[in-house]
Amino acid sequence: MSEDRVLGLPSMPMASPSYPPGPYRFIDREYLIISYESDPEAIGAALPAPLRPDGSNSVLYEFIRMPDSSGFGDYTESGLVIPALFEGRHVNFTAQMYLDDEPPIAGGREIWGFPKKRGEPKLAIEHDTLTGTLSYAGIMVAIGTMSYKHQHLLYDVKGRKACSSASIVDKMSKTQVNLKLIPDVDGSLAIAQLVAYELTDIQVKGGWSGPARLHLVPHVNAPVADLPVRRATGGLHFIADLTLPYGRVLHDYRAAASGGAR
Repeated sequence: MSEDRVLGLPSMPMASPSYPPGPYRFIDREYLIISYESDPEAIGAALPAPLRPDGSNSVLYEFIRMPDSSGFGDYTESGLVIPALFEGRHVNFTAQMYLDDEPPIAGGREIWGFPKKRGEPKLAIEHDTLTGTLSYAGIMVAIGTMSYKHQHLLYDVKGRKACSSASIVDKMSKTQVNLKLIPDVDGSLAIAQLVAYELTDIQVKGGWSGPARLHLVPHVNAPVADLPVRRATGGLHFIADLTLPYGRVLHDYRAAASGGAR
């Protein structure tokens, strides 16, 4: 294979790249997001500088079904997101992610720096309950439940009219931030960056809110319980189509350490 063709490959391995070039389109992506209050010291410890806590003491626990993802396939994901501040701007920091499919694990880590690890998350409807679970190494470490379609957000039943999806689109369009760490061949960090991105082309197909509960179990290799649940504040369930574009570097740790610009 010529050098030009090597440089044109989207990913490793050469014989069968793990994922194709982006951007990446997701159809019927289904979310269960449980908001909860946590310990402010634990939140501070989970945020890499220069990110800072936003003062809300809130954490978002997510279960996401992705049945139709271009280049990545059909998979489920679960993890923790922390609302934070970067230079006074509100962002969401992805602290932990667990999923059950190789292409998005490789692509997520290598392109955007998503903190992805192999796990066994599930999102399903059990009678009157939307239920999310995460198992790691044979142990269930997260259980989230929400009353199924408790309050319709996109339709006013009393007024019998459609409602705007703008508030959900605004939440989904918020700047997301990951800590990307890629080692060099000598074990030192070749890449140490905060990477930012925003989801685009969002079409919300359904949205509901309702009471929710979350239980987290301590586990050394899936430490979701390091951000303990003090009080669940509500659940959000929605289905949307969206595009995940490439990201940008928000902060370069190696450049900052050597006195260079971000």
